[in-house]
Amino acid sequence: MTEVSMVAADPERAETADREAEPQQAAGPSQLTLADEHMLLLSQVAARAEELLTAVAEGLWPGAELVALAGYAQAEVLRQVSDEEALIFPAAPAQQVTVLARDHVRLRSAADMLARAASGEQPMSPGQLAVVVRDFVDQLDRHLRSEEKQLAAGSAARDMPGTAALGGHRHEWYALTKGPVVDLDALLPGETLAAAVDRLLRMRRGERIELRASDDLDPVWREVSRLSPGSYGFVSLENGPQRWRMQITRRSAVG
Repeated sequence: MTEVSMVAADPERAETADREAEPQQAAGPSQLTLADEHMLLLSQVAARAEELLTAVAEGLWPGAELVALAGYAQAEVLRQVSDEEALIFPAAPAQQVTVLARDHVRLRSAADMLARAASGEQPMSPGQLAVVVRDFVDQLDRHLRSEEKQLAAGSAARDMPGTAALGGHRHEWYALTKGPVVDLDALLPGETLAAAVDRLLRMRRGERIELRASDDLDPVWREVSRLSPGSYGFVSLENGPQRWRMQITRRSAVG
């Protein structure tokens, strides 16, 4: 039988990857270190890769699992790459940045290959896909370890602020807002609007979701309409005073 374990060799990372990959509300953005962000990313990628490889080992084509992994890589791994380059790299030594930026190019290329495979643009056999997925997880793990060591600059890697503490994207939002029904009350106070808009902007054309909250949802549709005019349809399902529900559809074409 094909070996499918994607758990990292490092005990601390392995413990994180073995846990249910659903982030909790506990830590605010100012409390998250770069290592925290990296462990969350790796655990989420490893969990999705594990599901994909299990399907392959059972002789199935992992269509849904591939879409889930590719979607997470595009939305979260590449967002981390961009945030690091904008928020952390400018303060790092040029020589270190050059090496890390080269790694980021490779990660972008690997994530794009997964996206092409998920869309059918890059035909692969199940065996070929399994190799690509294992390589992606290993590449990500190696890069995250190297990045923490190089950017720590002699201090403890666990003490280095993460991108969220510097104004970057919070990866906890992804798991809390996935699926066709999104309960915004699961988010930390003050993050509802930003997390909801982030979720809507990554909707696929033709996709439909329902937002639920104990607060008025009008700010969400106003902000999304401002950022992407005409791209979404909004239907109010429940309009308070204790509960608000809104159905949102990403239109197949604007106009």
